[in-house]
Amino acid sequence: MKIIEGQLTAQHCSFGIVVSRFNRIVTKNLLDGAVDCLCRHGAREQDITVVHCPGAFEIPQTALQLAKSRKHDAIICLGCIIRGETPHFEQIASHVTRGVGQVALDTGVPVAFGVLTTENLEQALERAGSKAGNKGWDAALSAIELVQVAKQLAERKGAKD
Repeated sequence: MKIIEGQLTAQHCSFGIVVSRFNRIVTKNLLDGAVDCLCRHGAREQDITVVHCPGAFEIPQTALQLAKSRKHDAIICLGCIIRGETPHFEQIASHVTRGVGQVALDTGVPVAFGVLTTENLEQALERAGSKAGNKGWDAALSAIELVQVAKQLAERKGAKD
């Protein structure tokens, strides 16, 4: 039986990070967590490209441009959508989730989802480095594993060709 499992090493890998400037008090912490995770797992800072976009709505299109460049082994998407008084929250959250997933499917580049959807700022801050850990770190860890799985699958496919 052949088991393929991603190793948690980011050495010799390149990562693109798309981060929303909107809700920067939260997204800066997500970004710090993601970069810390990548570096602690062996990535070099010069192998990490950070692209800031205006808000969560723009994350999928920015991620698509990064993925199409084929300069990165994985893309990490970071943002924060906080529920307000209008249905705008559901529309944006749905668009971003669907769009980020579509980038991965359309390009074949691994994409990790680190976009928070919370009821309030307190919940967002908890998920960006306080009580509930750092979801930026978690997204980076997922990206590392996805890259390693993709490499193993490509090697396996190459061996069969």
